[in-house]
Amino acid sequence: MSADAADNCCAGRRRLLEGLAGIAVCASLPLAVSADTSPAKLPPQAGDLLATPSWDDNPRVITPADVKLKAAPLMVFPQDAASGVTREKSRLNQILLVRLDPKTLDAATTALAADGIVAYAGTCTHTGCGVTEWNDKTLHFVCPCHLSEFDPATAATRVAGPAPRPLPALPLKLENGQLLVAGAFTARVGGAKPA
Repeated sequence: MSADAADNCCAGRRRLLEGLAGIAVCASLPLAVSADTSPAKLPPQAGDLLATPSWDDNPRVITPADVKLKAAPLMVFPQDAASGVTREKSRLNQILLVRLDPKTLDAATTALAADGIVAYAGTCTHTGCGVTEWNDKTLHFVCPCHLSEFDPATAATRVAGPAPRPLPALPLKLENGQLLVAGAFTARVGGAKPA
């Protein structure tokens, strides 16, 4: 092998190793560095209001009076109280809001509720479908994809279907007549993680 060919070979090998080293450095950076931090995609934050989405016929902030006892759940999104930005650019921010008789709630649910109003992630824990159905006889959320049912009076425990875990709850509070998010979801939102 000539000296020029050996130099070219080593230079090519050196570029390949430098490229691989660069990939390794990028792969080791925390995911948060590349995460989208757009206010409209952020998860619910303590102090957020709850609002109907912008594509609703009458987009507005939800008041406690809007949530009727035992009625079908409202699908809402968190809204930053200061900026008015509704966090609707991530389907993982879909929230099911329902009012139940406070006497029917178990202790864990009561701790997260505001005057009988409870909030849960609107994404099924099975395959991530939207939980869009309501059984008005049992007062259960129903996922239309595989018919998992969740009982909002008992921390959205699964009562039927293949979902592996309850819907994550979103703690609420009442402050100056407004319904506010009191903290983060109680568990990871979305479908089961792939094996």
